Amino acid sequence: MSGNGEWARHWQPPELPGLDLLKAHYVRHAFPRHAHDGYVVATVTGGIEEVGLPTGPVRAGAGDVVLINPEVPHTAKAGSSDGWAYHTLYPARDLVADVARELSTLHGTPGFTADVVADPQAALLIKEVHRAAEEGNALAADSLLRVAVAGLLRRHGGTLPARTVRGAGAATAARARAVLEERLAEPPSLERLAASLDTSPFALLRAFKDAYGLPPHAWLTDARVRRARALLEAGAPVAEAAVAVGFTDQPHLNRHFTRIVGVPPGAYRRERTGR
Repeated sequence: MSGNGEWARHWQPPELPGLDLLKAHYVRHAFPRHAHDGYVVATVTGGIEEVGLPTGPVRAGAGDVVLINPEVPHTAKAGSSDGWAYHTLYPARDLVADVARELSTLHGTPGFTADVVADPQAALLIKEVHRAAEEGNALAADSLLRVAVAGLLRRHGGTLPARTVRGAGAATAARARAVLEERLAEPPSLERLAASLDTSPFALLRAFKDAYGLPPHAWLTDARVRRARALLEAGAPVAEAAVAVGFTDQPHLNRHFTRIVGVPPGAYRRERTGR
């Protein structure tokens, strides 16, 4: 991805399947509200990033570390005219849980209790993970990653509250999500989905957003992009992945994929398959 002074590389070290990496400089690019299966650990290396979280917007400048837990809806955009540059780690849940098990102070599901922190040690380690991975040194990258995550959990971590379904609205939202997951490529209209769940469209919209932080149509786009990522990682052509997950064509996938992931699907596929 390049243009307007922007560039990005989103990739996965071959010997570290539980980690994705993103190094980028964005100026005009803005991430729409979305969520990740795993964690986001990023250090801003230049400019200012503005992150929109359920609790409100936060700003991170050079040297700051941004921490986002799994399934937390968020946006991201430049907080200054020159954009922002950052090194990002996307460790999988299992990897973070593995590190947390070594820490006697954490029990249950580990997570971060702060959104933006000034942590020079962690910021340096995040950049060192990137450098080791780029040099093909998986041993060093994995070691540095685990040291970084352990330190962040010790200094800024805690146990995440268990997510429980409460009330009829939350139960309806969970059922709606299950339907959308089953019918990813051919979802029902909001009216038909609501009728199948014995509720009204407005009530379903409100319940779904309360439960997942996104309205059903935005959640569906996010889910389609996640499924497309898996298909591309398995070597599927971009056009085939687009149709398989319910986008009308390749340009439709390109637009949403680039906005949410930060790189075009073709570049994403090449980084993971070499073709």
